[in-house]
Amino acid sequence: MLQYTKIKDARLRDGKSEIVVTSEDSRLYEYIISKRVKDTELRLDDGRRITALQRRKAYATIRDIALHTGYLPEEAKEVMKYHYVVKTGREYFSFSDCSIETARIFINVLIDYALREGIQVQGNLIDNTDDIHAYLACCVIHKKCCICGNTGEIHHEDAIGMGADREEVDDSDKKIICLCRKHHTLAHSLGKERFFNMYHVYGIVKKTVPLIYQKMYEEIR
Repeated sequence: MLQYTKIKDARLRDGKSEIVVTSEDSRLYEYIISKRVKDTELRLDDGRRITALQRRKAYATIRDIALHTGYLPEEAKEVMKYHYVVKTGREYFSFSDCSIETARIFINVLIDYALREGIQVQGNLIDNTDDIHAYLACCVIHKKCCICGNTGEIHHEDAIGMGADREEVDDSDKKIICLCRKHHTLAHSLGKERFFNMYHVYGIVKKTVPLIYQKMYEEIR
C-alpha cells in the first residue's frame, strides 16, 4: 500500500539517517502491526513543479491519443486527467502547477493507456516515458515491444538453458523484457550488454512485474 505521511523529524546517528514520519490515518498503525511490516519505500516530495520536459512528453502522448480517438488534443487531455483520477484515486490537477511526482504518474497513466489500447504513436513511447522501470513493466503486461511498440514476446535476459522445459522451469526470479520478433532477434545477435546500451533498456525480474504495475495505480490517501 502507499500512504501519505509528514516528516516530523530527521537526524543523523552513527552515520545513518533516522526519519520520523506521522500519518493522520490510524489504520496505518493497525496495518503495520497486523501485517508485521518491517520494510518500506520512502519517496520524498521536495515541492518541485512539473518540468518543461515532462510537459513535452505528456503532450506528445496526448496528441497521439487524440489522433487515435478522434478527440481534439484539449479534449483528450481532460479525458485522460479524469482517467488518471479514477485509476489512481488522486485529485484532479492542473498542468500549470502540479508537482513533478504528479506529472510522472500522469505520464505513466498515459503511456499505459496507449500501450493497452494499441495506439499508434509518432516516434516511440519509450522516448515519452518519465519512469523507465514502470514503462518496461507495462510493456511486459501488454505484450508490446519496449523499443518500437509493436506486438512483442517475452525475452529472457537470463537464459533458461538449452533443452529446458519452459513449462516446468521456475523463471520467476529471472529478468525479462518484452521485444518484438525483430528486436528479439537483434538482442540475440548483438548480445545483452550491447543491445541494452544501444536502446537504454534492461530486464526486470519477472515476479516483480505485477507489483511494479500495480503501484502505478495504487490509491493514495
